[in-house]
Amino acid sequence: MIIEPAKRTLSVKEYYFSRKQKELDALNAERTARGEDKIISLGIGAPDGMPPKDAIDALVEAAPKPGNHVYQSYKGLPELRQAFADWYSRYYGVTLNPNGGIQPLVGSKEGIFLISMTFVNPGDKVLIPDPGYPTYTSSSRLAGAEIVTYDLKEENHWWPDFDALEKMDLEGVKVMWTNYPNMPTGAKATPELYQRLVDFGLKHKILIVNDNPYSFILCGKPISILAAKGAEKCCLELNSLSKSHNMSGWRIGMVGGDPEMITEILKVKSQMDSGMFKPLQLAGIEALNQSPEWFEELNSEYVRRRVAAGRIFDTLGATYDHDTAGLFLWGRVPSKYAGNGMTAGEVISERVLHQAGVFITPGFIFGKNGEDYIRVSLCARPEVLDRANKKIEEVIDKII
Repeated sequence: MIIEPAKRTLSVKEYYFSRKQKELDALNAERTARGEDKIISLGIGAPDGMPPKDAIDALVEAAPKPGNHVYQSYKGLPELRQAFADWYSRYYGVTLNPNGGIQPLVGSKEGIFLISMTFVNPGDKVLIPDPGYPTYTSSSRLAGAEIVTYDLKEENHWWPDFDALEKMDLEGVKVMWTNYPNMPTGAKATPELYQRLVDFGLKHKILIVNDNPYSFILCGKPISILAAKGAEKCCLELNSLSKSHNMSGWRIGMVGGDPEMITEILKVKSQMDSGMFKPLQLAGIEALNQSPEWFEELNSEYVRRRVAAGRIFDTLGATYDHDTAGLFLWGRVPSKYAGNGMTAGEVISERVLHQAGVFITPGFIFGKNGEDYIRVSLCARPEVLDRANKKIEEVIDKII
């Protein structure tokens, strides 16, 4: 092209799953031409269940009404902000001010970018977990930040090593990203861990941002970093209906925290969109009002799926924690499989894809500490996971 892109685009690549989907589409076209089944994709965490019926009914009822198709408030409907506040009070035991302490988002992924644009100056340092969600890195780079990774290791429960953090050069660090229940590892937080993160942020004047979309999935009682003492001074938390309510395509999320920080985020958000479709907001209110029985039924299904995913890891000889949270199972494969410029997890992932017609995610995309790992999504029915396992078993001698 004759127009040169902005230099900031040189710091990021197209998202891995966007690039991989093009490859999968091409492979599926070839398989279809040969009369073969399409690839079973166990990659992304897009829940395949239906949203709450009340949410769908609210959307259907509101969509035909005149007046519901105009621009909406940048701050979101007061009723939606109140519903988020009630949700946090009911399930997390956290009090958030609906009139300033909550900002609805077009999915929490929007919030990652907004927070980076709001609080990070070019040259600021940002602490990014390794392994971690790649968008933390890309949004920070687009803001001009210097990326400083901190290790999450299996032997430390995939929690930060605070002794190691204290020994790092923290001068110039502005933001620290955390994500519990953790993706990709499935590690759970505890109130004690959240308190240590808050204390660390207060001590070093670092904004701690916890990304918390998985706290209702295989986690027991959901907890929030905002419940920790002093969190209102240095913490923000992102949350979403995508995972907990099977509404990933609806793009309804939020960020909660100190009203002064939320006001700063709104300055940026109001330059980027013109509010959320009102029927979606009304549907979100109904979703947030679901009883505990909704989550109990949801989790009973994910328990079955986690067991089925474990059978895939057993077939591949991967070691894994049987009691993780979130929408994925994370397993370690022997490092001996690494070679030809590929990590062990990548080699196994590619062999499973091309030999068995099953796509599982290689852990290297989440950071150096994920190189010997693979990840299987639980967003497939147990029978689909079992069918994938059977396909792998049939060619296992070509994989390991």
